[in-house]
Amino acid sequence: MNLKKLKLYWKLYWIRILIITLMSILGVSLIIVLITGIRAWNEAESYLRQSQLAMIPLQLYLQIIMALIFGVVYTFMWYWLMFRRGAQSFTQTRKKSISGGELGITWNDVIGLDEAKQEALEVVKLIKDRAELQRIGGKILKGILMLGPPGCGKTYLAKAIATEAGLPFISMSGSEFIEMFVGVGAGRIRSLFKQAHQLAEMEGGCLIFIDEIDAVGAQRSVDRGFGGQTESNTTLNQLLVEMDGLKEKDLNVVIIGATNAPETFLDPALIRPGRFDRKIYVDLPGLEDRQKLFTYYLKKVKFDEKDIKVDRLARIAVGYTPADIANLVREAALIAVRYKKESIAMLQIEEARERITLGIKRRIKMTVAEKWKAAYHEAGHAVVIYLLAPHKDVFKASIIPRKEAGGVVWNPEKEEILIHDQKQLLAEINISLGSYVAEKIKFGYTTAGVDSDFQKALSVAHNMVWRWGMGKSGLIGNFYALVSNRTFQPALLSEETMAKLDTDIQDILHSCMKEVSDLLAKELALLERFATELFEKEELNYDDIEAIFKEFGKSRSL
Repeated sequence: MNLKKLKLYWKLYWIRILIITLMSILGVSLIIVLITGIRAWNEAESYLRQSQLAMIPLQLYLQIIMALIFGVVYTFMWYWLMFRRGAQSFTQTRKKSISGGELGITWNDVIGLDEAKQEALEVVKLIKDRAELQRIGGKILKGILMLGPPGCGKTYLAKAIATEAGLPFISMSGSEFIEMFVGVGAGRIRSLFKQAHQLAEMEGGCLIFIDEIDAVGAQRSVDRGFGGQTESNTTLNQLLVEMDGLKEKDLNVVIIGATNAPETFLDPALIRPGRFDRKIYVDLPGLEDRQKLFTYYLKKVKFDEKDIKVDRLARIAVGYTPADIANLVREAALIAVRYKKESIAMLQIEEARERITLGIKRRIKMTVAEKWKAAYHEAGHAVVIYLLAPHKDVFKASIIPRKEAGGVVWNPEKEEILIHDQKQLLAEINISLGSYVAEKIKFGYTTAGVDSDFQKALSVAHNMVWRWGMGKSGLIGNFYALVSNRTFQPALLSEETMAKLDTDIQDILHSCMKEVSDLLAKELALLERFATELFEKEELNYDDIEAIFKEFGKSRSL
């Protein structure tokens, strides 16, 4: 152990070392006194006189020892109550560091994320080869910010960085800093960085991972009198100061933050250069990455290699995160055990997908009239999807209640869509209105089951007009940005402009309603056939649905 580590251990544990040393000295002294007393006993000429002389120093020394012991115990208890379990403990972090080797997560364990891994690999090299960076006058990164949807592997990637760098790793959540008392969060920030600086002195560097950093790094605002905002602002201010590194030494401490929130949600001072210098975007996996993920997780279980095709699984898992894929394989394994199967087959994979995506079947007894209404409701969705939405597949139609719905049509995207165009957005509205029109055509009235469909259709039409300039009136601009979060400010849009925007929304909805009504009126026989089949079987799978449409000579529109 080198001199630097010895100094750090003394700084951390000097109280314990001092107490142990004193107790050792007292123990040795006690042994010496006992030996002296025994020697006086053995050499005594007069038993009474020698015994009294021998016992006097022993009694005095025992009293001194007991007083010291009680003093040490009292001091320790006072310190423990006041600083470890009392008011001061609110500001202390008790997170233990983990060495990179103990994490044991390497680059090979991070499946996919090639671009993110490349960025992270460069960061690891900078952390490990700090001398080379300083040779050309560069400075070590202060922070890395990981952004992306939940379940895409941000935490996993942070652990891989710690493993590859071989440095101590402290992991915390942003919510662990915030308390109801103002100043507690700032104290915990100071405690965390103090611990990180000590580890960096001893090990040559330290990584701090703050998950859900938006809980502590949201934009600062004025407190309205309840103290909560003041606590959040104070905590963020302390984090900003610590990241500035205004210390006596420039230590190799790197902060890794992760958030699912948009980058604009964070305070600008937190994400400026010099604090979070590097941003790594962790997105949903593409087709090739999904293949790698299925291959990786299927290796952990027994599966039928002849029945399960990884490339097909990857194609039908559009929009799945790595966490979703891991959960799918895990759920399929549980279903295989339930049915006493030796390995996982495609049937268990499909059942697991339905269970996760659609929900557990609820065996609620519906009346005959309710079943017919549900059948036509879902038939309207299915026919519109098949004929007017070529970017979607119709995998399943069911009138068995799941979650809060009385039925469902499962229509995932055929492939990843990064930017929806106007045609696709109108198709989404058509799909939502298909149920309403089908009920209207068949029964002459509609049901409350169109509630969520109307909500989705109205939301899409509203965004098309207010945000994306797709209204008939030709008004251009993101008007929603002008009125959102401005409750206490005067209106920024005139009544006339808002009336035009609302008119444009209704124009889109009525235009889509007419298109769907014309389609279902023209394909009434197909609608009747689909609804009848669904009523009788309660569930129609992909092959059943394809057979019905082929029976009427229909194929997917392009």
